[in-house]
Amino acid sequence: MQRFVVVVDTQADFMCADGALPVAGAEALIAPMQHWLASLRPADTAGALFTFDTHSAEAYPASAEAEQFPLHCVHGTPGWVNILDSGVVDPAIPVFRLEKGVFDMWAEADVAIEAITTGETVARDAFFASLSGRGARKVAVIGVAADYCVRWAIEGFVARGFSVELPTGLTRGIARPIEQVVAEDFTNAAVRLETAA
Repeated sequence: MQRFVVVVDTQADFMCADGALPVAGAEALIAPMQHWLASLRPADTAGALFTFDTHSAEAYPASAEAEQFPLHCVHGTPGWVNILDSGVVDPAIPVFRLEKGVFDMWAEADVAIEAITTGETVARDAFFASLSGRGARKVAVIGVAADYCVRWAIEGFVARGFSVELPTGLTRGIARPIEQVVAEDFTNAAVRLETAA
């Protein structure tokens, strides 16, 4: 069975030590993440999606995130840019992007997924329903932060009938590592840690 890869919020503001909201230890993940993405094989991989936390300086103060975190990932700024090179993914694997204005990639109703090479967009829910319908019901998730956006991404996939794999060493959390998140929040769910290649 092919799996679909989701790379959560690997943006400069989170991944770089000098970013607006750096996740401790995330910078050390950049090279291993690039290596892992480059190792994906088309026969095993239905596609790869990069999510982008996306804010505006005007709207952010009224958001739920502003209650916990300073302004970050402002659209179009250097901190918003994905620090990973999606070009390392084998060209036979379709690559997509998704912009979200909240922690949870599933929370906003009007989110679209865009194909990076063609610019074609599909509504998020229709995209994943189609993926599931084609038999790709396994998702591998990497990124930041394990106890925020990664955690909600996992929850949404589980709720939609996907099983989730979490390659070890390719996530970082703010207060909880991914191992703790899995143990505390997904005890009886189809979620497992796996050794990264």
